[in-house]
Amino acid sequence: MTQDSVYSGRDGGPPGLTLVASGKVRDIYAVGRDEEQLLFVTTDRVSAFDVVMNAGIPNKGRVLTAIAAHWFASTADIVPNHLVSTAIEDVPGLDDAWRKRLNGRVMLVRRAEPDPVEWVVRGYLAGSGWKEYQSSRTVCGIPLPEGLEQASRLPEPILTPTTKDEDHDRPLTPDEAREVVGQAHYAEAERISLALFARGTDELAKLDIVLADTKFELGTRAGELILIDEVLTPDSSRFWPRDEYRTGISPPSFDKQILRDHLETLDWNKEYPPPALDPDVLERVGRRYLEVCERITGSAPVGVCP
Repeated sequence: MTQDSVYSGRDGGPPGLTLVASGKVRDIYAVGRDEEQLLFVTTDRVSAFDVVMNAGIPNKGRVLTAIAAHWFASTADIVPNHLVSTAIEDVPGLDDAWRKRLNGRVMLVRRAEPDPVEWVVRGYLAGSGWKEYQSSRTVCGIPLPEGLEQASRLPEPILTPTTKDEDHDRPLTPDEAREVVGQAHYAEAERISLALFARGTDELAKLDIVLADTKFELGTRAGELILIDEVLTPDSSRFWPRDEYRTGISPPSFDKQILRDHLETLDWNKEYPPPALDPDVLERVGRRYLEVCERITGSAPVGVCP
């Protein structure tokens, strides 16, 4: 592992930039006097069971940035997005040390007003959707046919929005989501989300990857809905290798499942503080992220030697 392959952001960000927000993975800074743009810095922080670990995944931030940029470019015909540039040279005020440190991790974006809900689309029965289906034959209140198994493909993709609670997102029924954003906004968000899911499904199928489910973030800019945050990354999506997919199980996925499986073997109550992690596990997760990045984008992310 090279010295700059893990960036947590915990020791402070670039001098001269104002931190606007810090999430589980991304740090957001104000850029420029007109405040029309923001700088997203995608760190290597990783969370599991809603707890951010003390150690990061090598190059995870670079992977997420490269994959998001790929999809922003390839879905711009469906919906406009907030991305301006991922070039480190376009970030103002960085010295050479910070340019090297953040290379491959930055997105300059246009400001937008984020939607108060996350737009989750499911094409297969997995995760919390599978748990709900077992008890009620519904997902987010949407009735589904009898006889489906874990990981079954749904008759058609469904939109299952959630809240954006600080601790745990709460699923919303379609009617509840309409009450939050309004009927017209909901209809447009549904159209966009299902079209993006269809595009992702088709493109990933060519790479022998199954898109089980994903979440999209939308926001309003100049009265128009645009795509923001990230899109179709292994942090926001459930990707299954086609050759390992089958029903009746939770198929292996291109994400941090290796980490979650490891944590399940530890004597840990899934609350803060997080446990110490085996460096080998972190390396294995990092290699999994790099593998899916190279499949989707065709190359290693910026800042990572192939």
